[in-house]
Amino acid sequence: MSKTSPQRVVITGIGAVTPIGTTAASFWDGMMQGKSGSGPITRFDASEFDTRFACEITDYDPLLHLNRKEVQRMDLFTQFAMSAAVMAMEDSGLNVESINHERAGVIFGSGIGGMWTYHHQQQNLYERGGKPDRISPFFVPMLISDIAAGHIAIRYGLKGPNYGTVSACATSSHSIADAFMLMQRGMADIMLAGGAEAVICPMGIGGFNSMKALSTRNDDPSTASRPFDLNRDGFVMGEGGGILVMETLEHALNRGAKIYAEIAGIGLTDDAFHITQPAPGGEGAVRSMRLAIEDAGLVPEDIDYINAHGTSTPFNDKSESAAIRSVFGDHAAKLSVSSTKSMTGHLLGAAGAIEAIAVSMAVANQIAPPTINQITADPECDLDYVPNAPKQRTIRAALSNTFGFGGHNATLCFTSFEA
Repeated sequence: MSKTSPQRVVITGIGAVTPIGTTAASFWDGMMQGKSGSGPITRFDASEFDTRFACEITDYDPLLHLNRKEVQRMDLFTQFAMSAAVMAMEDSGLNVESINHERAGVIFGSGIGGMWTYHHQQQNLYERGGKPDRISPFFVPMLISDIAAGHIAIRYGLKGPNYGTVSACATSSHSIADAFMLMQRGMADIMLAGGAEAVICPMGIGGFNSMKALSTRNDDPSTASRPFDLNRDGFVMGEGGGILVMETLEHALNRGAKIYAEIAGIGLTDDAFHITQPAPGGEGAVRSMRLAIEDAGLVPEDIDYINAHGTSTPFNDKSESAAIRSVFGDHAAKLSVSSTKSMTGHLLGAAGAIEAIAVSMAVANQIAPPTINQITADPECDLDYVPNAPKQRTIRAALSNTFGFGGHNATLCFTSFEA
């Protein structure tokens, strides 16, 4: 494949398991309704924790897509991954029997992996006398972050590139970016890419509480995730999984596939500044967005919508707003910028995939999802955050930002498909 004529890559299938909808359609409906997924934690007794709420998935049935033995041998994050993959493949309309399995692959990540598995197996070890024979032989295969990619490949016989990415909150954006680059190089015709996370557990909530990263608005969980609002006090933990079916344009057109959007460019950078805080002025985010726009062959004025990282933390939101101002100048006033984390919470390693799906559907429907819980304006966050209700508007091109601990920045650029 010539470097001067890379393959075009399009999205032909989506699968989502989220706190506001456990299918892509219900996820979209939840966003259009401005639904909050936040409520009291039910997965464990959180009464002694500083934060006692999260965006849990309450209506998920893994047996819709897996058998009982598979469920018993998969951590919850892998169950989310498998359900999302099954729905995405169904949505794509791909005939699995007729594809070239050696030119189809999976890149699927998790920021943390099987934290519930570690919790339960550690309990088995110490509560039953510390005997190592109490540890399940499935402990390691259930725990490791890359296992979801392996399970998806086994399910569909996909023998092309296969691995997991781990870059904190940027994890599944890196999965999508890697798949995009491999396809541009001509190494695959079909890639499934995304991420899943399931860390609403004692160590997950307790660990982020210790960092003072989570909201403690226990008296009103439904309004706790309020990105860009003056009174934001931390993010709300979410869980779930999302996956895109990506195809080269040629492959998609040859089979008459429906196309949600085109992935046009990527920007990948690091702050090289601090393990948790963004660089001053969002310097790394600035470079990430500029690279994605340049990679897509666009200019800043071509962008109409940004799905922001927008975590609802004091540092991130003002830093990201400043970064957007730096990149777009006067055009920033014409952008619609929203954080769907206001509804789903922060899905950590799955955030990039879920938000890529939100952007793909926004482009396909020409509607910008809202940022809910916009109550009190923050002078340092002065963009159009699509407050509290979706906005019908032209979306020719859109960005999705994800920034992770360690300074990892990933920006994906999506465009409305034109043959």
